[in-house]
Amino acid sequence: MTSIRLTTAQAIVRYLAAQQTVTAAGEVPLFAGVWAIFGHGNVAAMGEALAAAHESLPTYRAHNEQAMAHAAIAFAKASNRRRMMACTSSIGPGATNMVTAAAVAHVNRLPVLLLPGDVYASRRPDPVLQQIEDFADATVSANDCFRPVSRYFDRITRPEQLLVALPRALSVLTDPAECGPVTLALCQDTQAEAFDFPVSFFVDRVHRPRRIRADEGELDHASELLRDAKRPMIIAGGGVHYSEACDTLREFAERHDIPISETQAGKSAIAWDHPLNLGSIGVTGTTAANACAEEADVVLAVGTRLQDFTTGSRSLFQDPAMRLIQMNVASFDVAKHNAVPVVGDAKAGLEELSRRLDSHRAPAVWGEGLRRRISDWTQTAESVLAGTGSGLPSDAQVIGGVNRAATPDEIIVCAAGGLPGELHKLWRASQVGGYHLEYGYSCMGYEIAGGLGVKMAHPDRAVTVMVGDGSYLMMNSEIATSVMLGFKLTIVVLNNGGFGCIDRLQRGTGGQSFNNLLSSTRHETLPELDFAAHAASLGATSEKVTGIAELEAALDRARGAERTYVIVIDTDPTLATEAGGHWWDVAIPEVSESEPVRTARSEYEQATKAQKVGE
Repeated sequence: MTSIRLTTAQAIVRYLAAQQTVTAAGEVPLFAGVWAIFGHGNVAAMGEALAAAHESLPTYRAHNEQAMAHAAIAFAKASNRRRMMACTSSIGPGATNMVTAAAVAHVNRLPVLLLPGDVYASRRPDPVLQQIEDFADATVSANDCFRPVSRYFDRITRPEQLLVALPRALSVLTDPAECGPVTLALCQDTQAEAFDFPVSFFVDRVHRPRRIRADEGELDHASELLRDAKRPMIIAGGGVHYSEACDTLREFAERHDIPISETQAGKSAIAWDHPLNLGSIGVTGTTAANACAEEADVVLAVGTRLQDFTTGSRSLFQDPAMRLIQMNVASFDVAKHNAVPVVGDAKAGLEELSRRLDSHRAPAVWGEGLRRRISDWTQTAESVLAGTGSGLPSDAQVIGGVNRAATPDEIIVCAAGGLPGELHKLWRASQVGGYHLEYGYSCMGYEIAGGLGVKMAHPDRAVTVMVGDGSYLMMNSEIATSVMLGFKLTIVVLNNGGFGCIDRLQRGTGGQSFNNLLSSTRHETLPELDFAAHAASLGATSEKVTGIAELEAALDRARGAERTYVIVIDTDPTLATEAGGHWWDVAIPEVSESEPVRTARSEYEQATKAQKVGE
């Protein structure tokens, strides 16, 4: 057997560079590169290996470990999980900074390879700098924090362990059902140790997308339910995108005249103005989608986890006889909500289900009613999105200005706060993949770093990030990275003076404004925050605008700019779109001296009676 002597770090880099994948462009590297922030725990060995391979496996430097992992996750999401990136950090805070990002990837079922440095396997210099010592378990390190937020975890203490660990890692990263973050914790001394690896281990391997075919019996049962349905509807989740089944979904809906609603991850699977698109569903849903959901007797959920925002905390579907069909590659998901399971790929599953339905179409009277609802919602949204000439604008009015200025192929990026709810209901995506929201983990700080990852996946498409001032203050460093790498973003910062979304929730649950808006926090002097000046200090072009007309003019200037462009606009923290939406289970104190809280608790207890748990 021919062998080659390599360090552990060199072997990892060589192996990653040898992995290929198949996309519409043909065979391309599976790993688009490695994000790296070096420290004493990875600079010597991993740094040496990456430097030697920079042409076959590019290395990118970020300014924050969590942010670089967010960028990698967003890249994978925007690539429909066909391509991915790796991230390497030092031991200690560099490693634990990535734990939050690992949770983002885990919740959203997105592939990212995390390579944090770890303690010495030999324990010769034990304890080393930044080592966490467990008084009762010497095998524990800070990297054990990754265990609950990794789909696969391993600690590499010997070079030859890679012969098993790397193939297993790749099998998880590329599997449609198991897909999620993989953590290989790399002991510092092991990274530098050499081993005679088989040359065959580094032969190029092509990972072809796997389509899990659904069971014939499950498809037969689902098709029978759809044939008998009087009021069927579809919920499109992120799995529709990952399966590249958007056209298939649209054709299925058109052929059988079944309306489509969209989750946050599923939005932009179908054009906003398609006559069968009900829009968003659930807590942040449109009146059209939620009214249909309340009446539906058969719901086909495709590629969704059906989290509480989608189901209105299990209170949205009101027909006692409603049957839920769950089509998903993960058996874990199809078992939820007492659903009729169809374990399989979205594209293949919809095609096979359509063949069984043949020319069957939903009752015409159902279609007539939903078209009226779609028309009514379109008119409502128009009025909400319209600009205003006086007072601070609402988030919705800013969204309207950004949407009107956007090109048809533009990608909008957001993550947390009040904006995702407004965007879910109101953003009008014209093309597939034009809407990129991280709302599984709703992670503040994802927005700008995520926008960078999206732009790296789609350098030919305009990418606009919408971010609140709270998220901006949490994580903004990758503005500098976007400028440094030449990946231009347009970033719209909505400044409402704090955490406006949670302040509204606080007051909506009977509480008083406390510790969310900056004005309601403990303070001696409120800082005068100049977001435009701050963005400029990171290398971006920036400006502050007043009103929607100035915003749209600034967006036009941003379009012609050569580098990342930041636009800041003050907004009203008290305003949110009243139209649409649905109840959400936010537990309110059962005992309180506050009368508004007691009233809110009484209303909460009444609302919980609509929940269907275990049915």
